[in-house]
Amino acid sequence: MSNNKVVLYIAMSLDGYIAKPDGSVDWLYDIEGDGGDNGYSKFYNTVGTVVMGRLTYEEVLALADEFPYAERPCYVLSRSQQVEAPHVTFTNEPLETLIPGLRDQSKGDVWLVGGGQLVQAFLEKKLLDEVCIAMIPKVLGEGIPLFPEGTVPSSFRLIGMEQMGQIVSLSYEVLQ
Repeated sequence: MSNNKVVLYIAMSLDGYIAKPDGSVDWLYDIEGDGGDNGYSKFYNTVGTVVMGRLTYEEVLALADEFPYAERPCYVLSRSQQVEAPHVTFTNEPLETLIPGLRDQSKGDVWLVGGGQLVQAFLEKKLLDEVCIAMIPKVLGEGIPLFPEGTVPSSFRLIGMEQMGQIVSLSYEVLQ
């Protein structure tokens, strides 16, 4: 059994959204942080495997000149057939078999990048160990919620918090 955790590490607006209605996250880029990367490098160094949904993957591709997770095994969950792409493995394997397997073989924690539908599914299937949320001091008014309607009731225990400029990072253990 591995000591690796499955961690959701994500930014969220004060009103609970992780993206605008069109999936964009451009609202994240003009915030007074700690003057550095707001803890991202420290977190990323603990990650051995990256997991995300197809819509999140497409947004990552739209934002970056190069795929930012190319040096880690990256799995993109999709219910539809995808054209092969460098640096990622597309899969529709059930989460109940995929995630425990990734946790066991990963050379570090498994990072659930997003999005909301996967967060909902991971909580439902009790596959999430920690949630790290960077609270961004903005209200979007509408968008894609971190916890979509229908998410199973869940409890968390605060295990850490840090202020980075105007951003507050909250870390929680998921209580199973």
